[in-house]
Amino acid sequence: MKQGEFIALSASTMMLTALGIDIMLPAFRELRKHFGLDPQSTETAKIIAFFFMGQVAQIIFGTLSDRFGRLPILRIGFPLYIIGGIAAAFAPSLSLMFVARFIAGVGASAVFMTTIAGVRDRFVGNEMARIMSLIFTIFLFTPVIAPFLGSTILHISSWQMVFLTPPFFALIVFLWSLRLEESLPKNKRVSLDFSSIGKSMGYVLRNRTFLRYTAITTLLFTALSSYVASSEHIIGGIYGKPSLFIWIFGGMGLFMALSTFTNAHLSAKYGARRTIKSLLLTYTLVAAGLTILALSFGDPPNMLLFFIAVTLLMAINLAVEPNSSALALEPLGNVAGMASAVYGTIFFSIGATLGSIISKLMSSGVFPLVIAYLVIGISGLLLASNDRRPK
Repeated sequence: MKQGEFIALSASTMMLTALGIDIMLPAFRELRKHFGLDPQSTETAKIIAFFFMGQVAQIIFGTLSDRFGRLPILRIGFPLYIIGGIAAAFAPSLSLMFVARFIAGVGASAVFMTTIAGVRDRFVGNEMARIMSLIFTIFLFTPVIAPFLGSTILHISSWQMVFLTPPFFALIVFLWSLRLEESLPKNKRVSLDFSSIGKSMGYVLRNRTFLRYTAITTLLFTALSSYVASSEHIIGGIYGKPSLFIWIFGGMGLFMALSTFTNAHLSAKYGARRTIKSLLLTYTLVAAGLTILALSFGDPPNMLLFFIAVTLLMAINLAVEPNSSALALEPLGNVAGMASAVYGTIFFSIGATLGSIISKLMSSGVFPLVIAYLVIGISGLLLASNDRRPK
């Protein structure tokens, strides 16, 4: 498989995570009606949170992928994602839907983890950051297209058909992935015993560089997951403009995709470490400006200024991730599967949990999210600035 097709396929496999979220956001109003929830209820945010929490399975899949290779785990993930997606569409209660969404998230975790490990098997350092940025550029067109697609399906059919679209797309990508070759040679695989697993995990968790950049990604994902889960409520409930949701969300996605494409050039020219520090400094300044705006003019602040600031923050967020993942995994090429699994498990599970707490606090205003942006920006900048390894 040539590099261009590999990048496109990797983007499509990672796209399953975004599609499993973004396409159904326009359907949340119908979902609240279907299950008899209050129109202002934040309960639907759990549909996103449980999907993210399913990523905790990455730690298991990472161990298995270092032993059996990337492809077997990739091919386990697709059926779980498809079955979970179909079950969620026909769940008779919200509780069962949450379970189905968790299963779909487990499947997505296998696909996501093996994709990152496969990239790390083939590339390293700034080159990995460049490839990941190109993958993210394609992947991030999902938030642009998915809400419009979900809204269109909702107009001609039901919310169940919206929920069935991601499993259908997953089936297509699964068939395409059969062309992919194994990236982990047999002579580099580790034995499957507790001693080897413990040794590999200990090796990963003792690496300060890994922990530093995983923490940065986790902080940023907390803000991202909270906004994505609450975006429909913020636009339709807090600001009272439900008709603008797909336009705002799609426009933000387009800007985010352009930012990751720009990052591919920045990381190639200046290096991942220098680029990530500059991005986090900008993030902190924008978050500080948004906080001053909210404190000065009340909660919620002016809608236009709020979404300009959030768009910038989300764009920087997604530009940072390829750099932080490349820097976190760079020293761990000999245990890339375990490292990718621990990396994904930490930032998805902890980030989603913290993000759901922030979402719960935003029943009538956005100030909890605004403060979270500022705290995350300052913390991330301190972590990146304290990396004093020789360049």
